[in-house]
Amino acid sequence: MVTGAVFAGVAAGLFAALLHFAFVQKYIVLGEQYESGTAVHFAGVAAAMDGATTETHSHDATATEHQDSTATAQPHDNGDAGDASSLQRNALTMLFFVLLYAAYGLVLVAGFGLAQHFGGCVTAREGLLWGIAGFVCLHLAPALGLAPELPGTAGPELTDRQLWWAATTVCTAVALALIAYGRKPLWIAFAIILLAMPHVIGAPELEGFSGVAPPEVASAFAARTLAVGLAAWSLMGWLAGWYWDRAKG
Repeated sequence: MVTGAVFAGVAAGLFAALLHFAFVQKYIVLGEQYESGTAVHFAGVAAAMDGATTETHSHDATATEHQDSTATAQPHDNGDAGDASSLQRNALTMLFFVLLYAAYGLVLVAGFGLAQHFGGCVTAREGLLWGIAGFVCLHLAPALGLAPELPGTAGPELTDRQLWWAATTVCTAVALALIAYGRKPLWIAFAIILLAMPHVIGAPELEGFSGVAPPEVASAFAARTLAVGLAAWSLMGWLAGWYWDRAKG
């Protein structure tokens, strides 16, 4: 069990890291530039619309436009330059993904063992479905209330977010298990209630909304983060199921 979990988790972690570097990291770097003030969102736009520059906008539209385009075109802290800090950052990011998905793999394969104890059969196909279910529990369902946050994004109190995320994850996992293995209308109805409960209660929210980065950057970051999660979990589930079935044979 441990061998299969680590094998699938490490492979999925490396795959997730590769996708992260290719599709997500540039948005993180760009968000950090907006957070630090290196890039400024909409600075000077109001003055340009009024046809004059006022004291409230110290940067003219041309300078800010150049700054924004530079930040967008040249996210220079993404490891392309090969400097020591970028290499260290990328190495730690890869290590984080490998350790995280190895831990996910252990949980996933423990679920395989539980399913087998109750008569379930796990193959590569079932493993793929388990992987997708894991993505729904840990990523998609919580994202309905707490979307992945770009650096510099304001959020509700951390403890409240953690409690809601944990409750949503547990409710979703139990609900999916009941739908997959309950096979009775009463269990299905209870599963639907569990699925809806965290979202009916509602995730913690801010009293107002604000952000230093453009919404286009934040939305692209959230969408790509979820896509990477789906791809990595699917691969991990398929590999874990394949190895589990192979080991049994």
